Amino acid sequence: MTVKGTIVVVGDVIDDIIVRPFGPIRHDTDTPADIERRPGGSAANTAAWLGSIGADVHFFGRLGAADVDRHTAEFERFGVTTHLHGDTEHPTGTIVILVEGEARTMLTDRGANVVFDLDTVPDDLIGIANFLHFTGHTIIDEPKRDAVVRLIARAKAHGVTVCVDPATAGFITDFGVDQFLYLCAGVDILRPNEDEACVLAGVTDVSVATQILTEHFPLVVTTCGKRGVLVAERGKPIVHVAVDPVDVVDPTGAGDSFNAGMLAALANGATPTEAAANGARVAAGGLLTVGGRPA
Repeated sequence: MTVKGTIVVVGDVIDDIIVRPFGPIRHDTDTPADIERRPGGSAANTAAWLGSIGADVHFFGRLGAADVDRHTAEFERFGVTTHLHGDTEHPTGTIVILVEGEARTMLTDRGANVVFDLDTVPDDLIGIANFLHFTGHTIIDEPKRDAVVRLIARAKAHGVTVCVDPATAGFITDFGVDQFLYLCAGVDILRPNEDEACVLAGVTDVSVATQILTEHFPLVVTTCGKRGVLVAERGKPIVHVAVDPVDVVDPTGAGDSFNAGMLAALANGATPTEAAANGARVAAGGLLTVGGRPA
C-alpha cells in the first residue's frame, strides 16, 4: 500500500535475544531452547513495520557506536530513513525475551537508550511529520522527562499528531501514573494494551479504563489480545473491533506492528475504528514470525 504523509518515530532501538525453551525452564541446570538474535526495540519495530507497508517513515534513536552500521542496514531493508546517534560510552540496549506459548518474560538492559537526549531531535525533522510516535520507554528515563514535554510542545507547534504507546504496566507502576499522565499532556492518541490502560486509569475493567483515559487523550485505542480492540474517542461510545484468531508463533512486537498498521491507516484518512482494524491485520502477520519485525 502507499501511505500518505510522513511518520516520524522516536525511541528505543534494541538487540533482542529471543529464547524459546523446548519445555518448562529447569532451574540450576540446562534447558534446551531455540535462541535467536534479532533487531528490536518497540519504537524501532514500529518504524520497520511502517516502512514495510509503504510509509514514508523516519526513525531517530541512540545505540552503541559499533552497531550503527548494522542497525542502519536493518532499517534500510524496509525503506526507513534513519537518524541514529552512535554512543561511544554506552552499548546498544539488549532484551532477553523468554517466550513460552503466548506469554513473554523480558529481561531488559536499555543501554544507550537511557541517555538518549530528546532535545536532539531536530525541529526540521519534526516539521516534516504528519504523525510523531514514541513509547513510554522514552518517557520513564530521568534524563528525558522535561525533554518529553518539550518534544510534545514542539510537535504541537508544527501541527503534528502525537501518538504514544505507554510501554509496560510494570514500568508505569514504578514510574508513577500521575507523573506519566502529566508528561503526556497534549498527546493526541494513547495506544495502551489492557494492562497498561487499567494501571493508568486506576480501575480493573478495561472498558471503563479506556473510557476514563479519554479525559486525558482525545483518542484511546486499547488492544486486548484475542478479545479484540477497544476504540474510544472523547465524547463518543466505545467501539469494539474483533480480531481473527491466529496460531501465534511469537508474540514479540505485536503491539508495535499494530501501531504501524493503525498509524498508516490514519495517515490515509481512515476513521479510528478502521485504523484499529488495519492495525489488527498487520499485527496478525507479525504474530506468525519470530521477532518483532517483518520477516
